[in-house]
Amino acid sequence: MNQLILTTYDWVPDMPRGFVRDLRVRWALEEAGLPYRVESTAFRDRQPAHLAHQPFGQVPWLTDGDLTIFESGAILLHLGELSEILMPTHPRGRSEVKEWLFAALASVEAASQPWSFFKFSGETGETPMWKFFDDFLIHRLAHMETVLAAGEWLVGRFSVADILMADVLRLVDRFDGLANYPACKDYVGRATDRPAFLKAHADQMAHFAAAD
Repeated sequence: MNQLILTTYDWVPDMPRGFVRDLRVRWALEEAGLPYRVESTAFRDRQPAHLAHQPFGQVPWLTDGDLTIFESGAILLHLGELSEILMPTHPRGRSEVKEWLFAALASVEAASQPWSFFKFSGETGETPMWKFFDDFLIHRLAHMETVLAAGEWLVGRFSVADILMADVLRLVDRFDGLANYPACKDYVGRATDRPAFLKAHADQMAHFAAAD
């Protein structure tokens, strides 16, 4: 197997540390025990070589031999296909994991991301746009509360779908958005207590701190 290379920023400001999306990939790599190394790309001065790998100038991207893959969801799907630890081998299980991967991005993060932008900016007054996005997220969390109250993980055992869903919900929890959703909050707690998450988080924090 090729050694996998994860590329992230060389530095970010304090606020996003611990939430930059290379953490999702680090977490999956640690869970699966896949060999990898981390390389950096400039945060402040994004060159054409960066855009050649990630056309929006974001991170992360993963290099696997002659493949380079951008977008955290696509990377997690690729890693799931490399490791039985991250995704079951039987067709039904694989299909269910893929469903929840896409649901985490298209149904939950689609609601949580704009909500979190309002929270980051502090603009959460009684404006029509804030109410729209707050209601949107509440609707999605109500559905996830029902799902997560029914079992420990999304698809029987822990999978790459849980890495993505837990990381999406973790940002909501940062702003106490899960206070009324105990099953969601407990799920995030279970996921982030895992040794692989703790190592991935510590490694990301150390990576950015080294460039201060």
